[in-house]
Amino acid sequence: MRIALVSETWAPEVNGVAHTLSHFASHLVSKGILLQLIRPDPADGKRDVLAERDVHVRGVALPIYADVHVGWPCRRRLMRLWREERPDAIYIATEGPLGWSALNAARRLQIPVVSGFHTNFDQYASNYRLGWSIPIARRGLRYFHNRCEATLVPTAAQRDALEDYGYRGVSVLARGVDANRYQPSRRDNELRRQWGAGPDQPVALYVGRLASEKNIELLASTMAAMRRANPDLVQVLVGDGPARKTITRRLPEAIFTGFQTGEALARHYASADMFIFPSLSETFGNVVPEAMASGLAVVAFDHAAAKELITHDVNGRLVPPGDDQGFIQAASELCEQPALYASLGREARKRASSLSWSHIGDRFLAHLIQVQGAPHAATHSTSHV
Repeated sequence: MRIALVSETWAPEVNGVAHTLSHFASHLVSKGILLQLIRPDPADGKRDVLAERDVHVRGVALPIYADVHVGWPCRRRLMRLWREERPDAIYIATEGPLGWSALNAARRLQIPVVSGFHTNFDQYASNYRLGWSIPIARRGLRYFHNRCEATLVPTAAQRDALEDYGYRGVSVLARGVDANRYQPSRRDNELRRQWGAGPDQPVALYVGRLASEKNIELLASTMAAMRRANPDLVQVLVGDGPARKTITRRLPEAIFTGFQTGEALARHYASADMFIFPSLSETFGNVVPEAMASGLAVVAFDHAAAKELITHDVNGRLVPPGDDQGFIQAASELCEQPALYASLGREARKRASSLSWSHIGDRFLAHLIQVQGAPHAATHSTSHV
């Protein structure tokens, strides 16, 4: 069996889509699947060792977000490739120019397509003052996904929202976590000493891109309020992005580590005590189960992964989306209660330990197998936005 994965982002880029796809790819190859990878030119120029064929196309930076690249259209090139080495199914992870090229080529060749809905465009557009484009984008995205045999989303709430917009063939495919890598035993006392944290000092952690769509202003306000409530609090922010200078000014006492990956990231998680995550832009948010698996008490909005995994005041703290003051209060109160955040962290670890990437990978493969018998007519929805 041969599967093509098409994405405008891939490891070593640090984001949720690339992270999820790396697990999918590893699982497919472990099952003996031949993997075609279609992506923009990687910055390091290296070929992905998992792929039978790693096809690179020209990448172009987004004008409003230079760190993000999309693939240049290449429908004819993909048609040549897929006529010679026809995949049994195609998974398209992104709806950029490369994704559209792949979908158009697949429709011409009548190859079944499964798509992933990985990005909350409405939230991104609002944060970058592109709210006027939301109705247009909704129609375009719906047309794109309704031309696929199936669209996979990470939560039931996302499925329900898309179905309300007129999407067809939407199924839930949850996300996993590597509970062997992310676990409390990775706690590193030397790393805590480097942060200036004593044995009993609380550490509040954020992991993610430092960018507007991550609700960075609220993160800064929350961290500052926590420090006022507990002056012993140590603040650690893992990640980078266009808002780094702004938040550095807002939190001059915080420790900024830049992006961390692999074992280093696991140590950073486990060496903290609380995880503060105010973002509302995720369709899932892999950092939430990673923090939970690491034994951290998570404060998050009742949204995406947190909504699926956290029971309020049992294994974390949930705040209604949009209640910024409630979010600040929940985090500020928690940092003054070491027994509570320790208890929430222990329960969080139990919940996250049940999530297996192997199980998720099997379900992903099952979706790809299922669509092979589906009719491949190019259809689109005409229902309202």
